[in-house]
Amino acid sequence: MVRPSRSYRVFQGVNGLVLTLVVVVTLYPFLNIVARSFSGERQIRAGEVTLWPEGFNLTTYDIVFHDAMFWRNYGNTVLYTVVSTAVAMVLTTCYAYVLSKKDLKGRGALVGVAVFTMFFTGGLIPNYVLITQLGLKNSVWAIALPNAISVFNLLVMKAFFESLPGELEEAAQIDGLSTYGILLRIVLPLSKAVVATMVLFYSVAFWNSWFSAFLYMDSSDLMPVTVYLRNMIQGATGGSTAGAATDQLSQVGANIQAVTIVLTALPVLCVYPFVQRYFVSGVMLGAVKG
Repeated sequence: MVRPSRSYRVFQGVNGLVLTLVVVVTLYPFLNIVARSFSGERQIRAGEVTLWPEGFNLTTYDIVFHDAMFWRNYGNTVLYTVVSTAVAMVLTTCYAYVLSKKDLKGRGALVGVAVFTMFFTGGLIPNYVLITQLGLKNSVWAIALPNAISVFNLLVMKAFFESLPGELEEAAQIDGLSTYGILLRIVLPLSKAVVATMVLFYSVAFWNSWFSAFLYMDSSDLMPVTVYLRNMIQGATGGSTAGAATDQLSQVGANIQAVTIVLTALPVLCVYPFVQRYFVSGVMLGAVKG
């Protein structure tokens, strides 16, 4: 066994130290937010909270969890995220697969149309009028369809599909597979890494989105949980306008931001470990022989 050189050991030590510092810098703010969400008003205002709750209480969590509207809006968020991510993945995958074909007629125009939308949009008012005239208001489609394709994600998937060996598709065509069969049975099984990454990107974006629902939903029963928590922040920080400047509301105002961050980030943190393994797995599950 060859012993690593001294310079390599030094590199490993410096690399480990740098990565440890990055982890600490990244993890500290989140742990502080979690601690603030369980801390008391006085301790938060005095800046006594670091990594451990001070003046432990569950007032804000109790207010949120006993509100039926919270659970209704939370269910809306799950529905909007699942449907919107599914629609986005189908459209993005199909569009990216088409653009990856270098012999496709009009390929440059299709790429240009996608890239054009990165720099120019119709504007807020035209979009609102369009969604209204199409009858999409107050439905999940008002959230899913306008944001169905992210051009950045599209270009990433396009580049990935272009990197796959063309011999695989040629062999599949010889075996009698159609275009859709090649995509479903050859390309996608070899694209688990990029598909998992795109699913994570889309799901996080839709999960955290609130403006589309705030714009296109008229009823509070249709709002996602992000809008609910936004309204809670406004109600807590504007207690005088709500006419509820009580000790309970004061406590909510002291740590409502921390609670909202924890509640919205927790599902993503629970899902991420199951998706992250695809990031480090091999992109090509098979190899072209010969």
